[in-house]
Amino acid sequence: MEQDNSKILSPGRRTVLKAGAAVAATSAMGFPAIVKAQSDKIIIGHLTPRTGFLGPLGEYAVMSITLAVEEQNKAGGLLGRQLTLISEDSVNPPTASSKAQRLLERDGAAVLIGEISSASALGIAQVAQRNKKLFMNTGCNSDELRGKSCNKYMFHIEAANSTYVKACGRSLLRDNLIKGKKLYALSADYAFGHDLLRAAKSFVSANGGTIANDELVPTDATDFSPYLLKIRQAKPDLVISNLAGNQITNFIKQYSEFGLPFPIAGFGFDTAVAWGAGADSFAGTWPTTWHHDVNAPSAKAFVAAFTKKFGKPPENQAWGEYVAFRSIVQAITETKTLDTAKLIDYFEKGAQVDVLKARKGVYRAWDHQLLQEMYTVTPKPKAQVKDKWDFMLLGSSVPGPNESLEILAPTMQENACTFT
Repeated sequence: MEQDNSKILSPGRRTVLKAGAAVAATSAMGFPAIVKAQSDKIIIGHLTPRTGFLGPLGEYAVMSITLAVEEQNKAGGLLGRQLTLISEDSVNPPTASSKAQRLLERDGAAVLIGEISSASALGIAQVAQRNKKLFMNTGCNSDELRGKSCNKYMFHIEAANSTYVKACGRSLLRDNLIKGKKLYALSADYAFGHDLLRAAKSFVSANGGTIANDELVPTDATDFSPYLLKIRQAKPDLVISNLAGNQITNFIKQYSEFGLPFPIAGFGFDTAVAWGAGADSFAGTWPTTWHHDVNAPSAKAFVAAFTKKFGKPPENQAWGEYVAFRSIVQAITETKTLDTAKLIDYFEKGAQVDVLKARKGVYRAWDHQLLQEMYTVTPKPKAQVKDKWDFMLLGSSVPGPNESLEILAPTMQENACTFT
């Protein structure tokens, strides 16, 4: 059941609605009501799933974008104007599209930020393109969004599936877990999982391994015992998770409970879902775009501010929302405009952005993918664990400091994008 989104960030929502009501009378005198009401505000439209299997990640997204907008308003806003955040539960692809349309047409949003479901992102991107407004994708991994479904108005803070596979794959190759090995894969049965499985098969095959078994898992599945029994019988050299959201939480916990001896790894991951599984269950090697232990001044400042406000550290979805918003703030501040074409041009010309990591990132001109460092996480030795969020050991950044950021990203030959 869809929740009542008028209660989400209600001060911002009420600001817009009350303003519209207040100027209803003036519209009779020839003033455009919505334009008049919002002329002194910049509206930020935010979409993310807050229900269903991706809901736990969406909660972090909302917390982070709320913090980011509050910080900017305290610093004076943008272009001398304060910001109003309207955050909506995207729920599913049809709802995401209709809410994106409403945010742009009725509410007058200057930009759209967010989303986690690749299927929903496709619809949001099409709405953004029709309205000629930016959509900053913060959590959708599908290579297709950067390839045949790419869109000049969509930029990608989140890494592509193939980037996650390559980042984790480097560690697995180093540990001799792919070449000549037999792998068993579990994949989320929707656009993201299908795309990630395709990327996984391509990488594993190219490096001398075989995905001998692959299972599609319904997104509402909570009992993994049928799959774990099959894994026990198959005796693979490595079990691969291409799961999403709280699927990963349930898989990690139940894999531990079954006591299976086969090593596990993931080609998709969010730190919040590992927190849900707990330190005693967490195992394996997993890729991530960011972690709260990243050693960079801006990362430490973000972690401190988020933890002070919410009583817990941010995870990688919170990072995505924050970086997307800060990218927009930088572009508007530098160009001194809300004009979409000029903002796109600013990014396409190679502006470097602080992505809360040691190296700055840059959006590629031909597919709008953010080039950036990635990481892997593994279990931290029990003696080093400080609290319930502190049981993952952050690996070194990849690519290395002397390598190009292009190394992990899809190439034009792998994932061609043509803007229309």
